[in-house]
Amino acid sequence: MNNSAKLPSWSRPLAIVTAVVFFISWGFPVAGGLTKNTAEFSKWWGILDVGLAFVLVILAFVIISLTHNKVDKQVENTAYRAYRVLIHAILAMIVIFFLFGNHITWINCITGFGWRAWLLLYGLPAWLTAVKSPIA
Repeated sequence: MNNSAKLPSWSRPLAIVTAVVFFISWGFPVAGGLTKNTAEFSKWWGILDVGLAFVLVILAFVIISLTHNKVDKQVENTAYRAYRVLIHAILAMIVIFFLFGNHITWINCITGFGWRAWLLLYGLPAWLTAVKSPIA
């Protein structure tokens, strides 16, 4: 029996929502890094950033908990292939640093990029397991 069949029917929609929230969340460190003065942002910007980050972490850890011990060999292989592609982002960031480093306010974005990258890599096998679960 396929391990993903043991997941609740809402696992796949939850994984899709998590991916959407994840990509929206990336916009905050991008915007922070491209601005020279974050004081120009309204107060709701920071509240929305932290609130969305909190929701993202909760969603990610729900998926990780939901798929605990259900990650199969196919997902492991897919995650490994994805890791092999995603590690190139480190090189891309170095290139961006050298080419555009003077135009980016790194103090405003590096922490946001860092924890989101960690969350992506940490939760990827669980997310892939939830995405491939059948919709009931």
